[in-house]
Amino acid sequence: MSEHQSSVAPPAHPTSDRIDTTRPHPARVYDWFLGGKDNYPVDEELGRQIAGLSPDTKRIARHNRWFMHRAMRRLAGEEGIRQFLDIGSGIPTEPNLHQIVQSTAPDARVVYVDNDPIVLAHAGALLSGTAEGVTAYLDADARQPERILGLAADFLDLDRPVALSLIALLHFVDDGEGAGRGEGAYALVERLMERLAPGSFLVLSQLTGDFDPESVAKGVASYAAGGVTLVPRSHRAIGRFFDGLEMLEPGLVPVVDWHPELSVGELPVETRPVPIYGAVARKP
Repeated sequence: MSEHQSSVAPPAHPTSDRIDTTRPHPARVYDWFLGGKDNYPVDEELGRQIAGLSPDTKRIARHNRWFMHRAMRRLAGEEGIRQFLDIGSGIPTEPNLHQIVQSTAPDARVVYVDNDPIVLAHAGALLSGTAEGVTAYLDADARQPERILGLAADFLDLDRPVALSLIALLHFVDDGEGAGRGEGAYALVERLMERLAPGSFLVLSQLTGDFDPESVAKGVASYAAGGVTLVPRSHRAIGRFFDGLEMLEPGLVPVVDWHPELSVGELPVETRPVPIYGAVARKP
């Protein structure tokens, strides 16, 4: 396991050759939702289309981000986790995961994984972690768990507990992508968790159509028109990702309802549903 404070795994191809500005990318669309600047006109166009169909989209994206913050505070604090693997990390938006956990545990090790070259281009800013800890970025496809775990082992001790973070990722992975393109969503989670040590945690958030199926269906169609897979799942279907794990209270709930007391500052009072479920669970 490497002792380097920060590192970026080199991409298979030069970054400039891999940035596709003709098609939207989920990480860059999400960056636009959050008010970021690291996106292209094609990403903004899709973001505006989706926001036009569902004016709540930016609000929902912010709540998803806040859920990640609260979950990481809980794990780095009360649960004592010191190793974090964030797959589908997306474009850095402060505060990022490593800033949250290293503010509580300066010696925490954080490994980010994404395959968007825009994320790689900004990894230098992302890797400004503490001197005591480790912050690394891996250029890898989320649907290739063996490659991810092999690379992550250079920075994390997989024989000790790891918090696996899959935030707003799995609704971009369908259930049948194993045929030559990597793992389907359920197989992906199973393969990752079976390699992690007992006492590890799964942190997951996922889009659902349970509350407003019509708006979500329009969003699915918009993403599909942009060449992006979007798979909303029901409460029961999302619960399958946690089979064999022990969920922390309050279980699988809309992200706005997951331990709001862990927020820094007050959360806005919500009168409309937030159609993303989230949960944190321990591997026994």
